[in-house]
Amino acid sequence: MKRTIKKVAVVGSGIMGSGIACHFANIGLEVLLLDIIPNAVTEAEEKKGLTLENKIVRNRLVNEHLANALKSNPSPIYSQKFASRITTGNTTDDMAKIANYDWIIEVVVERLDIKKLVFEQIDKYRKPGTLVTSNTSGIPIHFMSEGRSDDFQAHFCGTHFFNPARYLKLFEIIPGPKTSPEVLDFLFDYGSKYLGKTSVIAKDTPAFIGNRIGIFGIQSLFHLVKDMGLTIEEVDKLTGPVIGRPKSATFRTVDVVGLDTLVHVANGIYDNCPNDEAHELFKLPNFITKMMENKWLGSKTGQGFYKKSPTPALPKGEGAGKPEILSLDLDTLEYRAAKKASFATLELTKTIDKPIDRFKVLVKGKDKAGEFYRKNFAAMFAYCSNRVPEITDEFYKIDDAMKAGFGWENGPFEIWDAIGVEKGIALMQAEGYQPATWVTDMLASGSSSFYSIKEGATYFYNIPTKSQEKVPGQDSFIILNNIRDSKKVWSNSGAVITDIGDGILNIEFQSKMNTIGGDVLAAINKGIDLAEKEYNGLVIGNQAANFTVGANIGMIFMMAVEQEYEELNMAIKYFQDTMMRVRYSSIPVIVAPHGMTLGGGCEMTMHADRVVAAAESYIGLVEFGVGVIPGGGGSKEMALRASDLFHKNDVELNVLQEYFLAVAMAKVSTSAYEAFDTGVLQKGKDIVVVNKDRQIAVAKQIALQMSEQGYTQPIQRKDVKVLGKQALGMFLVGTNQMVAGKYISEHDLKIANKLAYVMAGGDLSEPTFVSEQYLLDIEREAFLSLCTERKTLERIQFMLTKGKPLRN
Repeated sequence: MKRTIKKVAVVGSGIMGSGIACHFANIGLEVLLLDIIPNAVTEAEEKKGLTLENKIVRNRLVNEHLANALKSNPSPIYSQKFASRITTGNTTDDMAKIANYDWIIEVVVERLDIKKLVFEQIDKYRKPGTLVTSNTSGIPIHFMSEGRSDDFQAHFCGTHFFNPARYLKLFEIIPGPKTSPEVLDFLFDYGSKYLGKTSVIAKDTPAFIGNRIGIFGIQSLFHLVKDMGLTIEEVDKLTGPVIGRPKSATFRTVDVVGLDTLVHVANGIYDNCPNDEAHELFKLPNFITKMMENKWLGSKTGQGFYKKSPTPALPKGEGAGKPEILSLDLDTLEYRAAKKASFATLELTKTIDKPIDRFKVLVKGKDKAGEFYRKNFAAMFAYCSNRVPEITDEFYKIDDAMKAGFGWENGPFEIWDAIGVEKGIALMQAEGYQPATWVTDMLASGSSSFYSIKEGATYFYNIPTKSQEKVPGQDSFIILNNIRDSKKVWSNSGAVITDIGDGILNIEFQSKMNTIGGDVLAAINKGIDLAEKEYNGLVIGNQAANFTVGANIGMIFMMAVEQEYEELNMAIKYFQDTMMRVRYSSIPVIVAPHGMTLGGGCEMTMHADRVVAAAESYIGLVEFGVGVIPGGGGSKEMALRASDLFHKNDVELNVLQEYFLAVAMAKVSTSAYEAFDTGVLQKGKDIVVVNKDRQIAVAKQIALQMSEQGYTQPIQRKDVKVLGKQALGMFLVGTNQMVAGKYISEHDLKIANKLAYVMAGGDLSEPTFVSEQYLLDIEREAFLSLCTERKTLERIQFMLTKGKPLRN
């Protein structure tokens, strides 16, 4: 039987409940969010004459929780407009409404007695066949469904979202004793396809998979930091981006999540896993106990392992007025100025781009860092190998859980493979650990690694069959890492062109931070050349953390400083011509942006035949921040798009002004859906996919579909209506008022006026129809003139050295 989810009810509106409700609203569902009624009126309510019988009072808790969630940063919702999909209510008056909902998710306080009361109510009102799940992070699933109806138990399981629900991809599904296999299969597919998650089916064991391994890792570090005499800054340096983990690393992450949350899960594992070989490790060190007593829980209480000093770090100049970050000395439990951490071993990895390639070097380090990695990985490898088959029968689920739930670039078994399985065993034995028997059995059976790649697919060592088998669920993905070597058609230092099948090519950027320089532009032109001769279509997409941070401004800076204006003019024209080739070629070109898609990356997106954007795409024309206007066709394209929206008897200036402000304010969308509002994406043409892992496959399908429908090369536009002096006058008055009000600097004024000139089509005496090339020429001229300005060069240099914009 086909199951369709149209309406979801969420019971419990705390941080997690509201976050889950927002994410279901993100994907277009109708959501009912319920919470308890308050037990007393507030002073403000009493003054208004309200009582506990008033609906406003009865729904106060749920409405306050949702409002707080919607105001939080980062936002739990793709667009504030989507909040209208959520209806609120309370569990006393509105529980009967759940009869009309397809899936009911319980997200109340982590107490079994309260959860059981909620499930009793749900069982009373739900329709037979309705899904019921719990977002518990650790209460055994089998306890919760005791005493419920057979139909309830068949349709009940755990669905553990990680916080924040929008951003963390792990979706653990934990079956109860009577959960129907059809329900598990449905939730697994739904999590991946609709919610954009990495679905992992876990066993009903304490803390499931993600938290069991993740909390072990953190607790292990809590003990190691004391044993090795490390500072918290040193541990955060060693466990952050250098090994493919988030910038917040270990101690900053605990501050963000909340020490009390971590302690709650660690205590649960300690109490419920008496036979765990690392049982004593889950006992809290003294400094954690003391921090809990002091309520130093992290961001929520204003201090944890780090805190902001009330006095500014610098009295004058750059950084003036900013609070100093203090860190906790774990020996004295006093805060002190943060110390910069550095290690010789880490210096050796600076030339190695990919974290997965650094591990071999890190474990050989001769300093404290090398010793730390050997001890840390030895403990992690031993612990993870011993959790199979206790928490899962397939070890790859542990890797999936750590990557999706904790933001690790590589899971423990992938890291072990990178070091070498035998080398990993030697590390463990040197620290007094032994691997689980199945690992030595694997080596004895002839498999020398946990994973292998065959024909573009990932295979894993299957323990019962002692053979390499395909990881399930890959068929809807194209994994570029798996096919880059075998399906490569062409490459240079900036990009790789790969055959992704069915006559479609993919261009994958390989430059630092995927910046767009000469090599990347050459690859785009080469890709279009190849596709026009022998293929059906082209995708421009990659699977790095970000699509691209934009044009290579270092190259622009060098040319401008050397006053090589002719070369700079040619470089800008090459960029513009390449963007126009993306738009005007004889094959469909699909651009697949995700993560940061800034400046030149945004311009490329706007010139695609169609865009397949990941929901988590942060797209915008940010060139103002470095003292220029969009010069790769972005300014032209915004004028063209405004022109396309001009209607008879409309106030055309208002439409143009919206597009002008999107560029002048360097607006960056906080999701792909917001990019429709800024004019970067276009309704009816561009699409959004929630699961980034599916993005290249979907882009390929669209390229193929466009080709099969008979794609014809478009003709360059010569009908762009520009408003000339009428618009230019309005813009100049507006920008002058902004300077007078001290909202923008004199240099901002100069940049804004250059943009105004381009988007107005110059100082033409009346509205006129012009060609795209005309607009590109005046855009390039404006860009070049700004590159001669000292203040623009200061902005570019500041961005290159500091990584943030300068307002001068």
